[in-house]
Amino acid sequence: MAVNLVLAAQQLLTPEVIAQIASFLGIDRSAAQKAATAAIPTILASLSDLVGTPAGVNQLSKLLSQEQASNPMDLLRTSGAPGLAQMGSSMLSGLLGGRTTDTMAQAIGSFAGMGEGGGKSLLAMVGPLVMGMLGQQQRNAGMDANGLASLLRSQKDQIMAAVPSGLSDQLSASGLIDKARSGMATAAATGSRIAGASGATGASQAAMAAGRTQWPYWLAAPVILGGLAIYALQRPTEHTVAQNTTVTRPSAGTVGVAPADLTVDGVNLANQVNSSLGTLKAQLPTITDEASAQAALPKINDAISQLDGITARAAKLSPESRSALAKLIVAAAPAINEMCDKISATPAGAIAKPVIDNLRTKLDQLAKV
Repeated sequence: MAVNLVLAAQQLLTPEVIAQIASFLGIDRSAAQKAATAAIPTILASLSDLVGTPAGVNQLSKLLSQEQASNPMDLLRTSGAPGLAQMGSSMLSGLLGGRTTDTMAQAIGSFAGMGEGGGKSLLAMVGPLVMGMLGQQQRNAGMDANGLASLLRSQKDQIMAAVPSGLSDQLSASGLIDKARSGMATAAATGSRIAGASGATGASQAAMAAGRTQWPYWLAAPVILGGLAIYALQRPTEHTVAQNTTVTRPSAGTVGVAPADLTVDGVNLANQVNSSLGTLKAQLPTITDEASAQAALPKINDAISQLDGITARAAKLSPESRSALAKLIVAAAPAINEMCDKISATPAGAIAKPVIDNLRTKLDQLAKV
């Protein structure tokens, strides 16, 4: 069962990492958490487009091979935020190009209220963490370059679903949505012409190659994403993530693959889930005693309230979409439960117990929607 790449990268945003990002950028931790959490799927989405061509696959593979000996977390501890940012700046520019990196920085900077300069610095810090996670996943699974590329492409839908709607608004305001809509229309038209042939995968890659100089396709209009999701849901679902270039669409066995129709009453439930999980993963590890529990529990309760709202809206989803939403929770639950178990073993365990019990109940409910 393939790992959820977005969640795997977000798990690296520990309180220590967020504190260093906040200090380096001169912002509070809450703003740093919001910006870094949004940057992760943004970077992964661009990489999922990059590996749509053999040249992009080789480019990413070469970079990961060069950086194999450099653990971003070790670099952060030894050289601090400046060292990590210096590494990330050249890494992203080399992979994605200066224009794409600058546009991403401008959008994220505006979304997080830190300006383009702050957006660039943030991407420079988060980029190596994402690359380090990808390299680790590749080594742990024994994948070659094509296997990692296939994994990235297979999770493209869930990666796009994790991009906050507010960030999409900023991208739209920058005029990037129109470019993406054109690229997606080309890809959809190409795919439809050969949908009945085994070369459908090649058409998808050709569409990506044709748009390498444009903004990544993941910025497409929601209506087109919805149409592609419906098409994907009508296809046979018994597939696994293969470690080769022949798989370019989500696998039914991939935990957390979220179709693009997880929106109810104008609310993207996938984004809501990721937001809640991000808060929990940021706050739970900070609880070690009574004082830290009193500081963290209100925010954890806010996340639980958000989960309540998700549960209520999930009843309006189709059975397939409810299943996709449940998989997001199932993928994250082990890590959350482990954090809760650690809290129970601390002096704060008794204070936090009612909240933790409530949290476990809410996660169980969402896992069964």
